[in-house]
Amino acid sequence: MDKLHICIIGLGYVGLPLAHAFSSKYKVIGYDINPKRIDELQSGFDRTLELDTHQVQEALANGMRFTTSADEIKECNIYIVTVPTPIDESNEPDLTPIIKSTQTVGKVLKKDDIVIYESTVYPGVTEEVCVPILEQFSGLKFNESFFCGYSPERINPGDKEHTVTKILKITSGSTPKNAKKVDDLYKSIITAGTHLAPTIKVAEAAKVIENTQRDVNIALMNELAMIFDVMGIDTNAVLEAAGTKWNFIKFKPGLVGGHCIGVDPYYLTHKAQSLGYMPNLILGARQINNGMSKLIADKAIKLMIKEDKKLKNANVLVLGVTFKENCPDMRNSKVLDIIKELEEYECHVDVYDYWVDKSDKETKKLNFLDKLPLGSKKYSSIIVAVGHDKFKNISKEDYESMSNGEPIIIDVKGIVEKPTWRL
Repeated sequence: MDKLHICIIGLGYVGLPLAHAFSSKYKVIGYDINPKRIDELQSGFDRTLELDTHQVQEALANGMRFTTSADEIKECNIYIVTVPTPIDESNEPDLTPIIKSTQTVGKVLKKDDIVIYESTVYPGVTEEVCVPILEQFSGLKFNESFFCGYSPERINPGDKEHTVTKILKITSGSTPKNAKKVDDLYKSIITAGTHLAPTIKVAEAAKVIENTQRDVNIALMNELAMIFDVMGIDTNAVLEAAGTKWNFIKFKPGLVGGHCIGVDPYYLTHKAQSLGYMPNLILGARQINNGMSKLIADKAIKLMIKEDKKLKNANVLVLGVTFKENCPDMRNSKVLDIIKELEEYECHVDVYDYWVDKSDKETKKLNFLDKLPLGSKKYSSIIVAVGHDKFKNISKEDYESMSNGEPIIIDVKGIVEKPTWRL
């Protein structure tokens, strides 16, 4: 396999770590349509923070190249597509990135090349959507002149323990012989091992249900939290007690954002509905989880009213705006929905998040603070929305020093000692 020349299409949270891992054994080209991203990587900087400067420079030292030019990837014989698969405003799959990437690959595809998809999709996308595009743009015949595989990504942004080579990889291929080639390719870098699925559709389905299962379980916890809140019972205390049983699954309530758990179920429900099946449980879970931002904002508003604090022009501090702890990723963050809800009540919302790059266009829409406003006595309520490590060290006295009048502390992540209200 030493003659393989690999092209990674899309250099985000998934593609870049994968390219780095492959660069230790193979010739690798990283392709992305964002010139700024390419310039930063060539200088040794990864804004996603999945790789540190040493790791990027290590990949460069291994001979890895970064490019925005499709002409430079013609020499490759393995193409691995790792572009995003988002949803649109109607929660329908947006396959635009994967379609455009497939067109790019189709234009340079040669005899015996292999195209592997890692992007999360509904079962059938690789063979029913992507393959016809590859055939159209290349003029080649599928499973005769070129082959495909599907090996879903399992990257957990911000997780420095479960990195790409340490996560067991599902693999698949369009023919038995090609499937073994795909499996052997990943086996050569994945120390955790691989699982060769019998078909591409099985591998696609396995990926999309991983996050759907998490979404449904979190929705159950969120619904329980709402029930126990009405009952005046501490949800965390209930879960701690129930968790003493050996087979109790230990999920917690919370916001469900990001580019995976809050998105992937819609790919599955889209396909199910197109076939005439209504996936009520999955869609119900999505509805519950999408409603949590409003519930949290409403709770803050009700507590301010209870303390006789004015809502119009009230100052509210939100701690954390990324979709999860200890990473800079704001994609599909449900904290943004909390802020939007508060602003509809004409509250003035300040945001503090030391992980976020303030130069991004998304962050410019928000009123970011450069440092924690200790001693400001400014805020009618404080919402701890993300469980970043440094936030765990904020003391009761710190919260009091930032609060205007009686402190109102909304704890979304269960990291505050004796908050006013905890999800």
